[in-house]
Amino acid sequence: MKLLEFLVPQAITVDLQATDKEGVIREIVGRLRQAGALAASDCESVIKAILSREELGSTGIGRGVAVPHTRHPSVDKLVACIATSQKGVDFASLDDHPAYVFFLLISPPNQPGPHLRALDNAARYMRDDQFVDSLRAAESPEAVISLIRDMDTQHNSGS
Repeated sequence: MKLLEFLVPQAITVDLQATDKEGVIREIVGRLRQAGALAASDCESVIKAILSREELGSTGIGRGVAVPHTRHPSVDKLVACIATSQKGVDFASLDDHPAYVFFLLISPPNQPGPHLRALDNAARYMRDDQFVDSLRAAESPEAVISLIRDMDTQHNSGS
């Protein structure tokens, strides 16, 4: 499964302005709405679902990365966005360090398999320190897409 298959390129943000967890989620969901991937009427419900998931345990996986996610009936296919923060945000990460790279995933409630595969792929990519450093240094959404395309090729060759 390639991340570019469900990533919304128009929503990629390379300099989030938010300074806290809820702000990050709101800003990314807002970008997905602006890109046409979410209806304005669904945004609050999606934000609440992601925040409820965060209450179960932080999706800050450490090493400067957070992977907030939820299943929600407002989408009929996987929807994802990558965003970066220059300042870093306290995301209650497992290693107690700020998060700089955010991979937000929303999937339909009736498709647990693709949701789990997408999370697994994102986590695998984000364990690559060089990839995460490159994402943090990316200065444009196009640069982020290029990095993801390279990782998709590297991790999906032969499949």
